Amino acid sequence: MKKKLPFLPLALLLFFVSNQTIFAQKDNYSAKIDSLIKTTSVRPFNGAILITQKGTTKYSKAYGYSDYTKKIPLKLTDHFFILSNSKQITAVLILQEVQKGRVVLSTPIKKYLPNLAQPWTNTITVENLLNHTSGIVDLEKPTAFAAGAQFKYSDLNYILLGQIIERTTNKTYEQNVTELLKQANMYNSFFPNAKNEKNIIKGREYFKDNTNMEIQGIVIPREQVPAAGLVSTVNDLSNWNNALHKGRLLNEATYTRMTTYNITDKHPVFGEKEIGYGYGIRVNDEAKIKEFGHTGIIPDQGFTSVNLYYPETDTSIIILENQAFENFNVSYYFETEIRKIILSSGLLD
Repeated sequence: MKKKLPFLPLALLLFFVSNQTIFAQKDNYSAKIDSLIKTTSVRPFNGAILITQKGTTKYSKAYGYSDYTKKIPLKLTDHFFILSNSKQITAVLILQEVQKGRVVLSTPIKKYLPNLAQPWTNTITVENLLNHTSGIVDLEKPTAFAAGAQFKYSDLNYILLGQIIERTTNKTYEQNVTELLKQANMYNSFFPNAKNEKNIIKGREYFKDNTNMEIQGIVIPREQVPAAGLVSTVNDLSNWNNALHKGRLLNEATYTRMTTYNITDKHPVFGEKEIGYGYGIRVNDEAKIKEFGHTGIIPDQGFTSVNLYYPETDTSIIILENQAFENFNVSYYFETEIRKIILSSGLLD
């Protein structure tokens, strides 16, 4: 004799089906990202993606190779150059010195870098370096504009900040940043040197003529590391977001200052509108969903990076690629599309 199935009231059945549909809609970002990174119509994807929310992994995937020649599969634990996402870390080192009273943001940099002879050191402040309003285009040339008048993104600003950190602490930048990375639970991140170089995966540069080249070793000069040369993993950058945005690295007043802006700029990853630039971090507070983040690319080193954080839902989107494209029009293609998928998925609601 066949067993009769229990009767479910129609309302309960509809509730169950409706909730399953909502869940599927909210989770469809996984399938969309999976499909996206397999496409090659614009360019190939080769990298690691991690999306976390409130300490839970929502999406994680390594796709492609860590060594293109040997066809070694990429892993989520692989070490990437994070390029200009290094600036956020350098900014925190400076701001920790501010909290200790050893650096004042409104002070001209001549006080901290007396060895620099250029006249502009008497007018450019530490804050001008942090938010790229210094106007510095070359250490031996006049500035492009008066300090604070405009935004002009430049690694030189953060190279100088690295020097200020060394002079005010009497320790190398490498020593300072190593201590900070531990403070942020970033135990798989480091300042690149001859001893740890072998732990960094190989990059690849794609040229405009469609040829490409595998990159051997460290290309980024040592003095540029505070601006664009630290090494990390997707998991460690998620740890960084947790430490920075939850008050473990800076007090509330300093953190507020870091994420407040008086200058705006446009970047294709964040859309067509200009958004704010704080201290080593872009601030998109005009959109429906508040967003912090930064990007990074150095074709010569063969890496691309994007780190996004959404404070209202405690969500991180981290994308690291060990390839870079000379054609800037396609450089951030996947990073931009993944951001769009998540913003429209309901995950951040």
